[in-house]
Amino acid sequence: QAQLTESGGGLMQAGDSLRLSCTASGSSFNYYSGAWFRQVPGKEREFVAAISWNGNVRDYADSVKGRFTISRDNAKKTVYLQMNNLEPADTARYYCAAPYERMTSTLYKQPDEYRVWGPGTQVTVSS
Repeated sequence: QAQLTESGGGLMQAGDSLRLSCTASGSSFNYYSGAWFRQVPGKEREFVAAISWNGNVRDYADSVKGRFTISRDNAKKTVYLQMNNLEPADTARYYCAAPYERMTSTLYKQPDEYRVWGPGTQVTVSS
């Protein structure tokens, strides 16, 4: 079973850009879609973006469309989240995840559909 590790979080200012990375320990991750979620204390985990296993299909939460871009490099077993024009509302702990189903173009937005999670990386955006 693949393990996922996020990196790239930090303390930013509104309007800044930041790129998060999610690297898998096993090669099987290349056959699964990858997703980013975020969570603030006291709130439910929120879908941010997802990308199919081959990179052909992407989906975004309305709140990040036009500002965030998800991509992947299967040679590096890594999924990225490029975040531009950051806002204080983007402050959260960001998690990457892989679903139960492999080699599908269906992108899920519910945390329950995801089997493997990383420990997360904190992104804090000040105004």
